[in-house]
Amino acid sequence: LGLALYASSLCAVSGTTFPYHDYCVIGAGPAGLQAAYFLQQAGRDYIVFERSHSPGSFFALYPRHRKLISINKQYTGKSNSEFNLRHDWNSLLSHDRRLRFRRYSHDFFPDADTMVRYLEDFASLLKLRVQYNTAIIHVTLERNEQAWNGHYFLLTDQDRKNYKCSSLLVATGMWVPNVVNFPGSEYVEGYETVSINPEDFAGQTVLILGRGNSAFETAENILGVTNFIHMVSRSRVRLSWATHYVGDLRAINNGLLDTYQLKSLDGLLEGDLEDLAIVKDKKGKLHITLRFYLENRNFSAGIDSIILPQDELDNFATRAPYDRVIRCLGWKFDFSIYNRSLKLMPGKGNIKKYPQIKPSYESRGTRGLFVLGTASHSVDFRKSAGGFIHGFRYTTRAVHRLLENRHHGVPWPSTVYPITQLTNSIIKRVNEASGLYQMFSVLADIILLRENATAFEYLEEYPVGVLAELEMQTGRKAPNGLFVIIMEYGRNFSGADKDVFYYNRAVGEAQHAWQSNFLHPVIYYYKHLPTEREMRLRPPEWPLPRPDAIHHIVEDFLTDWTAPNAHILPLRRFLENCLSTDLRNFFAESCFLFAFTRQKLPPFCQQGYVRMQGLMGSEGLRHHAVQAGLLKDYTPTDFSGDRPPDSHHRSQDQLLRDHVIPVRPLQHLVNAKDE
Repeated sequence: LGLALYASSLCAVSGTTFPYHDYCVIGAGPAGLQAAYFLQQAGRDYIVFERSHSPGSFFALYPRHRKLISINKQYTGKSNSEFNLRHDWNSLLSHDRRLRFRRYSHDFFPDADTMVRYLEDFASLLKLRVQYNTAIIHVTLERNEQAWNGHYFLLTDQDRKNYKCSSLLVATGMWVPNVVNFPGSEYVEGYETVSINPEDFAGQTVLILGRGNSAFETAENILGVTNFIHMVSRSRVRLSWATHYVGDLRAINNGLLDTYQLKSLDGLLEGDLEDLAIVKDKKGKLHITLRFYLENRNFSAGIDSIILPQDELDNFATRAPYDRVIRCLGWKFDFSIYNRSLKLMPGKGNIKKYPQIKPSYESRGTRGLFVLGTASHSVDFRKSAGGFIHGFRYTTRAVHRLLENRHHGVPWPSTVYPITQLTNSIIKRVNEASGLYQMFSVLADIILLRENATAFEYLEEYPVGVLAELEMQTGRKAPNGLFVIIMEYGRNFSGADKDVFYYNRAVGEAQHAWQSNFLHPVIYYYKHLPTEREMRLRPPEWPLPRPDAIHHIVEDFLTDWTAPNAHILPLRRFLENCLSTDLRNFFAESCFLFAFTRQKLPPFCQQGYVRMQGLMGSEGLRHHAVQAGLLKDYTPTDFSGDRPPDSHHRSQDQLLRDHVIPVRPLQHLVNAKDE
C-alpha cells in the first residue's frame, strides 16, 4: 500500500506544473545578491530564495561581537574606483556608485549591522528579485532530455511549494556549526549562543575550543575580566601576516597571544579535541581529562571514581578546573537538503566541510549546479580570498560569464588591440585590476595572440584552474599562443612557520625579480593552450603548468609597477623575445628612416605611420626628442645671406604639417620594396 501511495504521489507531482525559472539562486547573502545582479543585468529569468525576512541573515547574528575583520579603507590617494576596490573588502560589484561600502561606514573594521543595512540597500536599490521567508528544504532532479543540462532542478520550500529551474546556483554559505562529540561535550557552550556580555565572565576561568578568528574574537571580548583563558586546538596558531591568508588569525583579535607570551596567565595548547573528555564535579567545575582514562569506567558515577591526568602527572597543563568551556570551531556546509541524485558530496581532508566542486565552481556530481560564495572556497582554501566577499564577488562574475557562454551563446567579454598596445595593456591591468589582486593565483587575465602577432585579444579574470577548457568555456579561440597574467606571492614566503619580517626580505633589482616574495605580477607564455593532462601534472604549488617562457615583474613596495627601468623595460623585452618583434614606439622620422634601411618595419610604424596615424610633429616635440637623445639635432648652426635664421625651422614645420606629401610616396616605396 505504501509503495502504491508513493507511486501515485510521483504521478501527481509529474503532472503538476511548477513555477519555472531558468536560474534559481538559494540564499540572499552577499554571493546570492551578487549573482542576482549579474543575472538581472543580462536580462535573465531568475529568482533568489531567502529563508529569512531580509538579505544577509548570517550577518544579523555573526560575528557575535559585531566587528567585521574585512577592511574598509577610505583613502588610497587615488580616485580610480577599480584600484580602490583592492582595499575595499566589503562592497559588491555594481554600476551604482551609491553602493560603495565606504558610503555606509568610515570604520576601518566596520560593524556587522552596517553590512546588513548595506545588503538590504543593494537588493532594494537594484530591484533584485528575491523571494523572502522561503526556506528551501529539499532539492532533487527531474530527468528531461530537453532541459539545458539533461535535467531540471526541483526545489521544495517549508510550505511544500515546489519550484523548477534549469540551473541551480547555491549561495547558502557555511552556517552549520562544527561540533566535536566527546564524553562531557554536553557541558560545552557554542559560539552561536554564548553570552557576549563580559560581565557574565567576571572572575571565571574559561577554556575555549578552537583557534580561528571566532575563538580569538571570543577571548578578546572577555580578556580583561577572566581569571585566565586557555585555548585548545589540534593545530598551531596561524597568523594571517605570515600565511598571507585572510582567514587565519588577524591582528585585531590576537590580544591573547600577548598575554600568553608575556606570561599573564593565559595560554595556548595543542591537542586533538576528540581525545578529550570533560567531567563535572559537585561544585559545577569542569575538569579536563583524556578519553582513555574513562575506558571501562562508569562515567556517570561521578568524578571521584575517575582518574584525572593530574593524578599521574602532577603538573598536567589543564589540571585547574574551568568554570566554562566554549566551542568556537567554525561552520560547515549544509548537505542535508540535497537529494542523493544530485551527488553533492563533501570534500576530503581539510576541505571536507565544503562541497566537492570543479575549478569552474560547478559540482563534480551534477552538471548545472554551481556553488558560489563562502561554500565555494574549496577551490582556493588557504591559498586565496575565494571564501570572502572581496574574493567571491569576482568568482561569482566569472561563473556568470561561463553560464552566459554555455546557455546563451554570449562569449567571454574581450577587447582586441593592435600588438603595439600589448605592454601598455598589461601594465594598466597589473596596476589597477582588483580581481587579479584579490584572487591571486586563481583568476588571471588571458591574452590570445592573433595570427603573425599583429594583434591580440584581452580576456579579464578567467579561472586558471580551467585554462585547458578556455576555448569551450569562453567561446574564444587560441590557435596562435597566449599570455597568462597572474599575481603571486613568492614560492617559499608564506606559511605558519615563516618569518616574514626577516632582514632583506624584499627584492629590488629587476634581474632578481623571480625571487620576489611579496605579491607581484607573473606573466606565463604558452605557444599552445595547455592540455588537461599538463594541468594535472603541473609542479606542486604552481597555479599553471610549466610555460614556454615566464617573466616576473619585480615586487614593488608601493604595489606600483610603472617604473620605466625596473618594471616596464624588462617586461617589454620579454614580450619582444616571445613574439620575435619590436614593440617600441617611434617618431615619424625614425619610421621614415626604417622604410629605407630595413626589410621589415616595426609594428608601430606599420600600424601607425604608414597608415597616416600617430601624433603630428611640432617644434616643441622635436626639441624635446633631441634633448632626450631620441633624435639627432639637424638644426644648422651657421646662416648666410638674407635667409632668416628660423626659416629652416619653418620649412621643417611645414613639412610636418603637410603630412600627405611625405607619406604617400613612402607607401609606394614600401610596397615596391615588398614586391
